[in-house]
Amino acid sequence: MTRFTSHMALALDQARAAALRGEVPVGAVVVDPAGRVVAAEGNRTRELSDPTAHAEILAIRAACRIVGSERLPGHDLWVTLEPCPMCAAAISAARIGRLYYGASDVRMGGVEHGARVFDHPQCHHRPQIYDGIDAEGARALLVGFFRDRR
Repeated sequence: MTRFTSHMALALDQARAAALRGEVPVGAVVVDPAGRVVAAEGNRTRELSDPTAHAEILAIRAACRIVGSERLPGHDLWVTLEPCPMCAAAISAARIGRLYYGASDVRMGGVEHGARVFDHPQCHHRPQIYDGIDAEGARALLVGFFRDRR
């Protein structure tokens, strides 16, 4: 049995790196069933001119390449912000086992707010969800980023 370790600090590092690139500061980390980090990414929508280049999508893509499968059963996803509906659908499609996220996203979230993707009968897989992990740190990063832009 592996010991529980939070990977939110690494996700926050990825979010900070995204902010330095001028991206909305969101970071995501995929961890394998043995507790090893498989992939860590931050938002790159502007850099890649790709509206789907959210941190979660990029981390899931990288992890799937590394694992050699389109599914990641037993893997955990750590993300600094509540995933949007697109990312929640990708989490379901990848069969992520557990989702840990920091700040809630009342406006664009797709897990606890808005579309509530995992609550739909069409959702084929629902991860275990743990929210509020270092929510204040994640929220402060986002608030500071947008304050500096105004």
